Amino acid sequence: MTVLGDIVGTPHVRDGGSGDAVDGITPRWVAMPASNEECAELLRLADRDGLAVVPRGGGTKLGWGNRPRQVDVIVDTSRLNRVLAHEAGDLVVIAQAGTPLATVQDTVAGAGQMLGIDSLWSGATLGGIIAANASGPRRVRFGTMKDLLIGITVVLPGGTIAHSGGKVVKNVAGYDLGKLFTGSLGTLGLITETIFRLHARPPTRRAVQAHLASPSALGLALQDVLRSHLTPTALEVRWDRSSGRLICLFESIEPSVAAQSDRAASILSRFGPVDVVDDISDLERPPWARGQTGLKIMTVPARLPDVIETVLGAAGEHGIDCRIGGHAGVAVLLVALDGGPEAVASTITTLRSRLEQEFVVVLEAPAPVKERVDVWGNAPGGALMRRIKEQFDPGGIMSPGRFVGGI
Repeated sequence: MTVLGDIVGTPHVRDGGSGDAVDGITPRWVAMPASNEECAELLRLADRDGLAVVPRGGGTKLGWGNRPRQVDVIVDTSRLNRVLAHEAGDLVVIAQAGTPLATVQDTVAGAGQMLGIDSLWSGATLGGIIAANASGPRRVRFGTMKDLLIGITVVLPGGTIAHSGGKVVKNVAGYDLGKLFTGSLGTLGLITETIFRLHARPPTRRAVQAHLASPSALGLALQDVLRSHLTPTALEVRWDRSSGRLICLFESIEPSVAAQSDRAASILSRFGPVDVVDDISDLERPPWARGQTGLKIMTVPARLPDVIETVLGAAGEHGIDCRIGGHAGVAVLLVALDGGPEAVASTITTLRSRLEQEFVVVLEAPAPVKERVDVWGNAPGGALMRRIKEQFDPGGIMSPGRFVGGI
């Protein structure tokens, strides 16, 4: 710990405790660097001494992925928390990776701008959202993290500082660092700075929701909305055992929001009761609570009704509770499973056997569930990511074991 203190300063390193555990594994130390150079020295030391490193931002998604094989040092980015520049005329913001998303939104709001990302996890930081590829409901209108991230600075194992999308510190030829690090769960290196494209902040928003009695009604309603000339910011679904809702969020100037809301209500009223709401708080959190199991199921819009029916059926067969949310417009479902570990694991296995066309990934789960199922299932890219991992982290020190294929 003394050596770590020499790098980041003694007040900014401490022994790990139970509150720092990653899937039940308590780190030996927690270090909090405040610059790219300190991050580089930390990773250089870790690479030399074979210390396993797990980056941590807000800690909201630290339990995602496989249980790591080893955790020696948590690199806490809470001191990398500054908005470095806001170029309002160019619609660009530059911020350190430990900056909470809420801080960035507050900073750019004064210029009537916004970062078109919304996190379902309160307290999430920019680096953590990128590492988890956790784009929220507004991805229908503004795209995913890969669309909005235009520059990134990372520190690689061994201490190399690499930057793409702006003033170059060091190029890594042949790789798009932003896309590579999006969704990598801290397995390639440490994200330290980000550059994002901004959008104008809409002055008015309104949500139109249809209450639907069956998944088939959801499919027909979604099909009609997608075929219309409406331009929703988000198209969300919420479902439980008996009924569900399709929510269309519109954000723009008042005349546009009013006209689109009226048109959406007309379309959706053919499928069930419709109401217009201003409170969209339930769109801004995941369907599961801490300690429950959360799944991500990726499909196509035409198959959403079948997938929802399959999820409800499997949960019922195994006697567990389930709630379904997610982004209907891009056919990404988030599923909460609540029950004993054996029943939850059996439900996941059943879903994977019946949803062969879909990818069913366990985002978050208690340790007894992870012990019984493969978190990643048939998620693609394992072989390719293994080759990339060998190029970026040949010593295997970054979040070892968390990603697809146990890399």
